[in-house]
Amino acid sequence: MLREGERLDYLLAEDMKIIQSPSVFAFSLDAVLLANFVYVPIQKGNLVDLCTGNGVIPLLLSKRTKGKIIGVEIQEKIYDMAKRSVQYNELEEQIEIIHGDIKHMPAYLGHSKFDVVTCNPPYFPTPNEEEINKNEHFAIARHEIYCTLEDVIRVSSQLLKQGGKAAFVHRPERLLDIVTLMRQYRLEPKRLRFVYPKEGKEANTILIEGTKDGNRGLKILPPLVVYAQNGEYTSELKHILYGE
Repeated sequence: MLREGERLDYLLAEDMKIIQSPSVFAFSLDAVLLANFVYVPIQKGNLVDLCTGNGVIPLLLSKRTKGKIIGVEIQEKIYDMAKRSVQYNELEEQIEIIHGDIKHMPAYLGHSKFDVVTCNPPYFPTPNEEEINKNEHFAIARHEIYCTLEDVIRVSSQLLKQGGKAAFVHRPERLLDIVTLMRQYRLEPKRLRFVYPKEGKEANTILIEGTKDGNRGLKILPPLVVYAQNGEYTSELKHILYGE
C-alpha cells in the first residue's frame, strides 16, 4: 500500500486514514476548512473536487454526503496517493479519482452535470525560475503552473448545473480577482468567511461560495479564528479538526 517516503495518517476527526508524503504532498488546514465550509447535499448529488491533491477533500466530504464524488489531480504521483487512500478506506463506490488536467474536465465529464464543485487551487502566480520552489510537486501545488485562478473558476462554472454551488479557499489579497471572475463566469458570490490566525491579526485565508446564475446577495459569515491567545486551537477549530 505505501511507497517509499509515504506514511499513513489518521484523518483528524474522521475514522479514516490518508496516505501522505512530506517530500511530495501533505494536506493543509485550508483543505479541511473548505471541506467543512461548503454546502453539500446530504442524500444524493454529484460533487467534484478540482486540484484534489491526495484526495483529502473527497474523503472528508464522504462523511457529509451520500452523493458521488470525483477528485481531479494532474500530478500522477499525487493522484496515485489519492487513489490508494480511497481504496484503503473502501470508498471506491462513492469516490472516483481522475488523473487529468482540470481544463479538460468539462469535455471529459460533461457540462452542467454537477451539484457542487470545490477547489483549493494554487494560490500564487508563477514566479520566475529563480523564485520557484525547486521541489516540482510543491511548485505545482502552490503556483499557477498548470492552471490559473481564471481556469479554476471558468471550469467550475462549466461543470456546474444551474443553481449548483462552487466553493473555493484562497488568500484575501485575491478576493477582488475571485469575485470579478466569479461574476464573469456566472457564479454569484453568496457566502464569504474570513479566517484569522489569531485575534488582532489580519485575515490570511478566505472561504467563498457562489451559486451558478444565483440572485445577488452576499452573506459575510462570522470570522473564524484558528489559534487562541494561549497558542492552542480555538474551540471552533478543535470541533472542525477533531470533533471535540
